[in-house]
Amino acid sequence: MAETKKIKTALISVFHKDGLDELLKKLNEEGVSFLSTGGTQKFIEEQGYKCQKVEDVTTYPSILGGRVKTLHPKVFGGILGRRDNEGDQEQMKKYEIPEIDLVIVDLYPFEQTVASGASEADIIEKIDIGGISLIRAGAKNFKDVVIIPSKAEYAELLDIVKAQGAQTTLEQRRHFAERAFGVSSHYDTAIHEWFLKG
Repeated sequence: MAETKKIKTALISVFHKDGLDELLKKLNEEGVSFLSTGGTQKFIEEQGYKCQKVEDVTTYPSILGGRVKTLHPKVFGGILGRRDNEGDQEQMKKYEIPEIDLVIVDLYPFEQTVASGASEADIIEKIDIGGISLIRAGAKNFKDVVIIPSKAEYAELLDIVKAQGAQTTLEQRRHFAERAFGVSSHYDTAIHEWFLKG
């Protein structure tokens, strides 16, 4: 059935690693390849799984003190490329853009950083840019991509993979997209409120 999509490659970029191990184990058993960067990549490899570096795909290093890691056409093209669009597929082939079927994100803890009484400089560094962009891209292309926008959704995806293997229905992907825009909206509202308080 065309609306059921198989997960072959997962891009994982998370702040909170707790609860991720069980999901990684199940995805690995299902033959899903992992793609990651920085601390998340290290965590995945420590669990004993192969993990391709995002830098190896983009051929570009993590720069500006980690502010720019995933923001690259090869990453976003892999998420946003429409699988049923001939033009998109041709361009993905031409520019060697890999298809990314699952995006797992857990954003920098902005609200917790504000609540901790951290300095303005520390708070600003906890405004997630790459993560929020990955969430929006994955949610926009829910027809082809599963977006897990926070650790709150790890268990839900795990249940799906346990029940039906590494594949999802369109309805399930749409549900995760809805959750994703909820996470994005809440996050931006928290940042906006902090700026308003000046």
